[in-house]
Amino acid sequence: MIDPDPGLWLEDLHGEEALAWVRERNAETAERLTTAPGFAALAAELREVLDDAGRIPHVRRRGKHLYNFWQDAAHVRGVWRRTTLEEYRRDRPAWETVLDLDALAAAEGEEWVWAGAEVLRPGHRHALVLLSRAGSDAVTVREFDLETLRFVEGGFQVPEAKTSIGWIDADHVYVGADLGPGSLTASGYPRTVRRWRRGTPLADAELVFEAASEDLSVNGWHDPSEGYGRHFVSLQRDFWHQELFLLADGERPVKVDVPDDAEKYVHRQWLMVVPKTPWAGRPAGSLLAFDFESYLGGEREPAAVLFTPDAATALAGHHWTRNHLIVKSLHHVTTRVEVLTPSDGPWTRRPLAEVPALATATVHGTDPHESDEYFLGVCGFVQPPTLFRGEADGAAEAVKQASALFDTEGLSVRQHFATSADGTRVPFFVVGPDRDAPGPTLLYGYGGFEVTLTPGYDAVTGRAWLARGGTYVVAGIRGGGEYGPGWHHAALKADRERAFEDFAAVARRLVDLKITTPGLLGIEGRSNGGLLMGAVTVRYPHLFGAVVIGFPLLDLLRFHLLLAGASWTAEYGNPEDPADRPHLEALSPYHGFRGDRAYPPILIITATSDDRVHPGHARKAAARLRELGHRVLFHETTAGGHAGSADNEQAARVEALTHTFLWHHLREDA
Repeated sequence: MIDPDPGLWLEDLHGEEALAWVRERNAETAERLTTAPGFAALAAELREVLDDAGRIPHVRRRGKHLYNFWQDAAHVRGVWRRTTLEEYRRDRPAWETVLDLDALAAAEGEEWVWAGAEVLRPGHRHALVLLSRAGSDAVTVREFDLETLRFVEGGFQVPEAKTSIGWIDADHVYVGADLGPGSLTASGYPRTVRRWRRGTPLADAELVFEAASEDLSVNGWHDPSEGYGRHFVSLQRDFWHQELFLLADGERPVKVDVPDDAEKYVHRQWLMVVPKTPWAGRPAGSLLAFDFESYLGGEREPAAVLFTPDAATALAGHHWTRNHLIVKSLHHVTTRVEVLTPSDGPWTRRPLAEVPALATATVHGTDPHESDEYFLGVCGFVQPPTLFRGEADGAAEAVKQASALFDTEGLSVRQHFATSADGTRVPFFVVGPDRDAPGPTLLYGYGGFEVTLTPGYDAVTGRAWLARGGTYVVAGIRGGGEYGPGWHHAALKADRERAFEDFAAVARRLVDLKITTPGLLGIEGRSNGGLLMGAVTVRYPHLFGAVVIGFPLLDLLRFHLLLAGASWTAEYGNPEDPADRPHLEALSPYHGFRGDRAYPPILIITATSDDRVHPGHARKAAARLRELGHRVLFHETTAGGHAGSADNEQAARVEALTHTFLWHHLREDA
């Protein structure tokens, strides 16, 4: 243990001493990596990939228009734009600019990053535009007129905070905002939902619901479905426990009696529930539909069981159109898609699309209120995305095909399984050339928060790694959602070690398959995946030749005190709870680094503007490793937030640093 913590001064986000240390580390990293042969060419090549005009411009329909946000070399910060379906079908659609962020940033002297927009329906004239400063999670909100294409003078505006906001009607919104001391939870999110009327001060907005400071967050919204208009509040107790309230008569909160750990919401007449533990006689990970009014009256038998998981198959999402439900599932991490139609008896179902093996389908742009239109993207590790557009009760057409951005000749995609320490079979994908001998390999993992890693077309990895002869591996370890809630629950809190053991099992299996050797095996993970990288480096340093730790959570004894960290105690445990403290001490990479063990070379990346995972985690770990005499490089960007980049140039530089580091240490002649 480290007691007292010598790195606390590095948690001072903008402290002069801490930033001086960051500048010194950045200079060291730049000297080592940016001067390497080929770095500038690689950064330029990756910038070209990120700016590629052949990327698919994904859209969301708002009335007669399809809206898209786009960044490229000419629009560094990006442009919010729109077109019609007729134009969108063309190879080169004509786009109308709605809001130019580059021009706005220049005019206001701010590093604005797009954070989305909420558009009022019906009519689709008014939007609440969310702008992030330097890519942080905190946003400012401004009302925008989609006819005049101007911000509304005297319209709804909310100062910078982790605000939640949504339309009720043209003159009212539900809002959760920073209203001063006591108005935020310990995790930094608004404690209250208020009904705010146009033209009145935000501070005077009517209180609708209030959470406790120890709760995670609270959010209110209006469902405008024709004939079913209702008002709801969702109270997030912690990351995995949420209560749903119907605002009876728009005022009185009535709890919808569904287990707190279940996903639940109401769509028209249906209460939709995905239980995370067995409930109502159905297994965890089922998709259940209840008649909402009957449920409020005490009926507990589902009107329809829409999905039942098994050992190989898990629910991966569902999306409503006006009259249908699109259900996506995974069978050994490969996508299946069906369309279901409600009826008085069993719901009818049919396949929506045939998805190739070892590929992923993603549903885009459905509208539960106005139409049965959907967009479906299909891609694989070496298969560029194709976008289909269709009606849920009809045929689909291919409307966009992305460019092939790296050479896939000679590459194959295979799925394998590793056996973890407790006998569990862990899936992983291998993408790369068929070799006669082991070669440089990059293993990626996450393993937390029920996040599922599926096959996808990553042109940056394709150019920087695969096209240069490397093999790329994606591990579906426990803690993720590859096999449903049970796969996630297996690595919660004190069981987190299982995720680390799974990752190590995949690394060993890659060696057994003669795909690589420990000296040629690099690993990379970000955020919770950064925790994974730190933890396996502490436990299994002999298995790896280089480690990249991005935007990481590494101090498991203080994470709850830093930025949004308190929101993750349901995932990891609470350092203040004597029942959780022992396993957090044992799992914490920052406290596990030792001077008497040999670690592979390490690159740690973070961002000053990351207001989700405090950059102090990365800073302290790098300082600790340096103090212990280990090989570590550190790079901290200023802008970009938790994503690590505010624009494509910054993203290309970070990726070029990462892959230059990896190739330097994983070359077969290194």
